[in-house]
Amino acid sequence: MKYLFFSWLVVFVGSWIIYVQYSTYTELCRGKDCKKIICDKYKTGVIDGPACNSLCVTETLYFGKCLSTKPNNQMYLGIWDNLPGVVKCQMEQALHLDFGAELEPRKEVVLFDKPTRGTTVQKFKEMVYSLFKAKLGDQGNLSELVNLILTVADGDKDGQVSLGEAKSAWALLQLNEFLLMVILQDKEHTPKLMGFCGDLYVMESIEYTSLYGISLPWVIELFIPSGFRRSMDQLFTPSWPRKAKIAIGLLEFVEDVFHGPYGNFLMCDTSAKNLGYNDKYDLKMVDMRKIVPETNLKELIKDRHCESDLDCVYGTDCRTSCDQNTMRCTSEVIQPNLAKACQLLKDYLLRGAPNEIREELEKQLYSCIALKVTANQMEMEHSLILNNLKTLLWKKISYTNDS
Repeated sequence: MKYLFFSWLVVFVGSWIIYVQYSTYTELCRGKDCKKIICDKYKTGVIDGPACNSLCVTETLYFGKCLSTKPNNQMYLGIWDNLPGVVKCQMEQALHLDFGAELEPRKEVVLFDKPTRGTTVQKFKEMVYSLFKAKLGDQGNLSELVNLILTVADGDKDGQVSLGEAKSAWALLQLNEFLLMVILQDKEHTPKLMGFCGDLYVMESIEYTSLYGISLPWVIELFIPSGFRRSMDQLFTPSWPRKAKIAIGLLEFVEDVFHGPYGNFLMCDTSAKNLGYNDKYDLKMVDMRKIVPETNLKELIKDRHCESDLDCVYGTDCRTSCDQNTMRCTSEVIQPNLAKACQLLKDYLLRGAPNEIREELEKQLYSCIALKVTANQMEMEHSLILNNLKTLLWKKISYTNDS
């Protein structure tokens, strides 16, 4: 009788855990809701874009495996006309960078309300220019970037931007990831934009959607302790030369966003789940939603009320300090992108590293992690450390099949 009771107890507890996790999954993965919102807007003529017909009419764009980590940021592996891709959709409009507490009360918004009917192309260009100036500051040739956006917005390539296409483009430009994809569209490690409809967009497929680890069904994930899971993840990584090639890709991406043509972008969530790679072991960014313009972040965080440094954080990695005299956040981010990248790569590269370079590699990685934005001659030191790391890794793998 005692064994029967415990058996039933185990079944009850296990069923409850699975139910709770399934409820969490259904809350995270709301692709059907996203599709319905987008297609309702498309079918009433509010929005338009190259992916709309395939999503809403012919249904040749569909969602596969759910990769979402937050309910309002939907992400799926998908298929579009037999081509694999990554589909992303916003369940609510992003008004501003989301810190732990709101910077201002969230306002009620009407999705796809801009530009309004009667807006000329010239007026729309002025709207986009003003948005870029607020996000990027006086960086680069903003007029050239505006023209590039209009080219992207012209989804049917008829030489004109319709009102529906303009509404889709305006909604997408509120998203830092979309803006970064356009700015870095010719860079190797930025996924290519395949198309969009409203604020849903499709990026090129990425074969491996995490820097390391193995994908398991969520039911199995429930019963694996987190410590064991981390140890197991490190076992399921490519060979060391291939890891070195992926790491070089991350260092090159850091170069791409560091003082590019439109200023510096800050990597505010440098975690393995946001990085992937293709079948040639070239790094590809999976999720760039927490990579933000430095100018934009500084404007939003400066003078924010704080009690401690913990109140001055965006994402997981962009930290400023709390001025205890004024009880306000300062605007200077403490740790540069390169230091965060090296922190992520430390265990990844040192595990299985060839003995002849292990000591030098460890030394360079720790020097990299110690980088601070406020250090004297930081830019020169940044370039020197980055180039030294890339040279060390390339020298070791340049004559292997994995290079």
